[in-house]
Amino acid sequence: MTTVASLVPYLGGALALSGVAVAASRRRELRIRWCAWAVGVPSVTGAFWLGRPGAAAVAVAVGVIAVLEYGGLTRLGRADRVVLAAAVAGVVLAAWLTPGEVLRVAAVGALAVAAVPLLAGDADHGLRRLGAGLLGLAWLSPLAALVPLGGSGLALFVAVSIADIVAYFAGRRLGGPRLSSLSPAKRWSGTLAGAVAGLGVLAVLSAFSWPMAAAVAVGAPAGDLLESMIKRGARVKDAGRWLPGSGGLLDRIDSLLVALTVLLVLR
Repeated sequence: MTTVASLVPYLGGALALSGVAVAASRRRELRIRWCAWAVGVPSVTGAFWLGRPGAAAVAVAVGVIAVLEYGGLTRLGRADRVVLAAAVAGVVLAAWLTPGEVLRVAAVGALAVAAVPLLAGDADHGLRRLGAGLLGLAWLSPLAALVPLGGSGLALFVAVSIADIVAYFAGRRLGGPRLSSLSPAKRWSGTLAGAVAGLGVLAVLSAFSWPMAAAVAVGAPAGDLLESMIKRGARVKDAGRWLPGSGGLLDRIDSLLVALTVLLVLR
C-alpha cells in the first residue's frame, strides 16, 4: 500500500534533482516554475500526511479556486460560481464525513446549480449557464476521491505531473502527428512517451495497478484536451495568471481531474 510517508523520500529527491537541472538550464521560466513546485509540493504533502482531514482541506481549497477560474472561462455569474463552489466543496466534505452519502450530496449539488438560472428566469443565457454549471460539477467533483485515496492519490498526482512534463518535451523533440486539433502543440509521440514515464513513476512508487495505469495513460491526456477545448471556446491561453510560470490552477490539475474520474470508474 502506498503511504504518504513512503512517498516523501521520492518527492524530496525529485525536487532536489529537478532543482539542479533547472539551475543548470539557466532558463528563467523553469526557475519560476520550480520555485512554485518547491512551495506547493511540501505544502500538499504535509496536508496529506494529516490523513483524511488534510486531504479534504486540500481538495476543498483546490476545488474552490478551480471553480473561480472555470467560472471566468465559461462566463458564469457570481451566484453561479458561489453555488457551484459550495456544491463541489459539499461533495468533498461528504467523502470525508459521510462517504455513503456522496452520490446524494452530488445530486443535491446538481439541483442547486440548476436552480440558479431557473430562479433567475434567464431565458437568454439560462441553458448555457445550466450546461456550464453541471459540466463544472461533473469535472471538479472527482477531487473528492483524493480523500479516501490518501497516499495513492498523491502518487497519482505525481505520476500525472511527470507524464505531462515528459509529454511536452518529448512531443517537441520527436514531432509527428498531432494528438488533436484542440491542442495543436501536442503530439502522439509525446503522449505515448508521457504515458510510459507516468507508468514508470507508478511502478517506482509502488502504486501500479491497472486502474491507476489507465488513469495515467488515458485519463490524463483526455483531461488536458478537455481543458484545451474549454479554453479555446473562451479564446484564452491560460485559465489564470496568478500561479508563477503555470498560468492558473486548472492548468496544473486538468489532467488529474479526468485521471481521478477514470480511476473512480474502474475501481
